[in-house]
Amino acid sequence: MARPEPRELDVIGKAQVTPNMLRITLGGPGLAGFPADQTSAYIKLRLPDSETGRDVVRTYTVRTHRQSEIDVDFALHEDCGPATLWALNTKIGDRITIGGPGPRKLVHADADWYLLVGDMTALPAISGNLEMLPDTAKGTAVIEVMDEADIQDLKKPRLLNIEWVVNPHPGEAGNLLVERVKSVAWASGNPSVWAACEFSAMRQLRDYFRTERGLDSSNLYVSSYWKAGSTEESHKIAKREDVNALAVRELPGANAYIFIPTGPFDI
Repeated sequence: MARPEPRELDVIGKAQVTPNMLRITLGGPGLAGFPADQTSAYIKLRLPDSETGRDVVRTYTVRTHRQSEIDVDFALHEDCGPATLWALNTKIGDRITIGGPGPRKLVHADADWYLLVGDMTALPAISGNLEMLPDTAKGTAVIEVMDEADIQDLKKPRLLNIEWVVNPHPGEAGNLLVERVKSVAWASGNPSVWAACEFSAMRQLRDYFRTERGLDSSNLYVSSYWKAGSTEESHKIAKREDVNALAVRELPGANAYIFIPTGPFDI
């Protein structure tokens, strides 16, 4: 399948969803021909980098896709990189070049119950997954936010519970998310587990799900969306090295696990 050509979109909306989550709405003539139903897909934003003087590319999730516009949510943090700076300073009427969309990473629809895990960088993708589940779906979502005020009222199946973890310093206290996940009661039946977060926490969760819970690619998606103290470029390298090391340890079956190439956290 041919890669979609880059397109230039207009900034048509800007809203503070919570203190640490900023929503930018993109649309305009450039959205013509954008594939339908792309909530939870990822796009590539081409952004200026004042430090290098060159454009950089950052990966973000489509939080919501409507007929003529898409929402992109930006997790805000103290160390502002190109994406955060752009989101904070952009104005309605500005334009941005995007690539994609890339494929959505969704839970397995035929599972008996669901466990979704992530920090604020994964909140848009988790939100999209929750909205697409049938109302009869059961399970738990464990979501880490930086402040109680960042807790959102998410649309979800009525039998699915959301547990919020407040961590003012994401990346510094990764065990808060991991330990809460380990405390979740494990239901009977076939689960579908979806997890995305900081690199170190991801590796702990991956080991837990695979070693202690015996999951494999048929019912597990796990990825890191960022790495504390790293740029997206160095995060890519760390992810590649991690996948290669995993493959060496577990040949021949290690390549069955899914990792998306980049993540939507920008340092």
